[in-house]
Amino acid sequence: MRTTALRSSHAIVAAPAGLAGPAVSAGPAGPRFAELRDAVVLVAGDRVIDVARGAAGDALAARADEVIELGESVLMPGLIDLEGLVDIDHLLLDSWWSPEHEARLEWSEAYAAAPREVLTPAERSTLRRYGLVQLILHGITTAMPISSEVHGAWAETHDDLLDTARTASELGIRVFLGPSYRSGVHVTRADGTHGIHWDEAKGEAAFAEAERFLDTAAALADPLVTGVLVPCRVETVSDELLRRTAQLSAERGVRVRVHATQGLDSEIGILARERGTTPLGLLARTGLLSERLILAHGVYLDVHPDVHGEDRGDLARLAEAGVSIVHCPVTNARYAFHLERLSQYLAAGVNIALGTDSFPPDLIRAIDTGVQISKAQHGDLGMGLLAEYVEAATLGGATALGRRDLGRIEVGAQADLVAFSLADLRMGAVDDPLRTLTLAGTGRDAHFSMVAGRVVMRDGEIPGLDARQLRADGQRIFERLRAAYAERDALAPAGGSDPEQLFPPVFPRLS
Repeated sequence: MRTTALRSSHAIVAAPAGLAGPAVSAGPAGPRFAELRDAVVLVAGDRVIDVARGAAGDALAARADEVIELGESVLMPGLIDLEGLVDIDHLLLDSWWSPEHEARLEWSEAYAAAPREVLTPAERSTLRRYGLVQLILHGITTAMPISSEVHGAWAETHDDLLDTARTASELGIRVFLGPSYRSGVHVTRADGTHGIHWDEAKGEAAFAEAERFLDTAAALADPLVTGVLVPCRVETVSDELLRRTAQLSAERGVRVRVHATQGLDSEIGILARERGTTPLGLLARTGLLSERLILAHGVYLDVHPDVHGEDRGDLARLAEAGVSIVHCPVTNARYAFHLERLSQYLAAGVNIALGTDSFPPDLIRAIDTGVQISKAQHGDLGMGLLAEYVEAATLGGATALGRRDLGRIEVGAQADLVAFSLADLRMGAVDDPLRTLTLAGTGRDAHFSMVAGRVVMRDGEIPGLDARQLRADGQRIFERLRAAYAERDALAPAGGSDPEQLFPPVFPRLS
């Protein structure tokens, strides 16, 4: 079997048992990672088979069929993004909205009764390729993709996700996939009020597509593609579909990612008024609270000051059930709904993974944002430990997926690895490589990645990719998506919306 040695100035590897560490990096059971300098990682097939440093590392490299010199870099476990945006992000258009602007970006009731696909199948395929490429270029090796439903006819289809699976396999990124489905959609009425437009028949059809995709994913027998169930925002999915999701998850042993505890009136208020429950109450009564559940965001629990501001048992309930939360620090910051102190969640025993859920899909920026917000929340520079966020981006994601072989560099683990360059003058001085990377770098400093032993990015480029053409295609598709908002605007003035007024520039443009 062919072997490859990766040589790097720094590597973040699994900590040996019993290793003691400083308080700034050690959890209750001690540090879970250790830094290795002048490191060599030896890969055979899809696995890591040895790790060494110094002269022992030289000996590993000498017996390898190929040596890849990564230079002054930090070699890490491949990053795991469980909210990996496969989209031309709406962030440019909606992260600065006023309440009126937000209302105009939802579907109108009239549009919801007869929606359409904004993009052609070919354009949707290009959109997914664009998103997967961005994930790879930012150092992500495993992703659970998410895309906006606002531009679709209702929900993602089986064929959409089959195309995603094929593209991911071609590019070499590991994915956990399923078409999203919903029974209803948030709408703005002509009088400016909000509600949910329900269409149970479309929900049933979309769920059938999701179930069919599980069979398709299994038949592909591709180690890089795993089928999952991804219902949309919990308040837009009927009790019946949530119950059937839980049943199917248990029967097939597949993960479920659901968006919940991310909205106050738009979710918690609606569920209280219309279904007489809370988000966690709904998940519990439909049978979804289990170790297979991945809860996107997990912000508005009882500990949040906008809910109760005290611990009434939500965290313990999640920990006992084995639920994982996908924390998205950059999205939280951009849309001003902060998770209330990550340390509370970890202390309660809740597993935390990370997601980008935004453009760019940059987990380095997410880690740094999360650390700084945590420090501000605590009013203590000793809190918001960098180690907690690095572990969430690797080991936390692996735990959420039930994959002990991901998220670490150790003998027997999958050879999913990423290297971030520390060599640029703009990176500054290097003391601890992770502090330098997160404080001075971004995901764009990723210059090498490997998934299951296959090199998927080298010298910052994806082999065979026409990046210039993809960028041009992405801009063209973005313009089509932007223009389509006017068609759905429930509050449009007479004569319809003008996209230039709907999305005004930061400063006036001179003609």
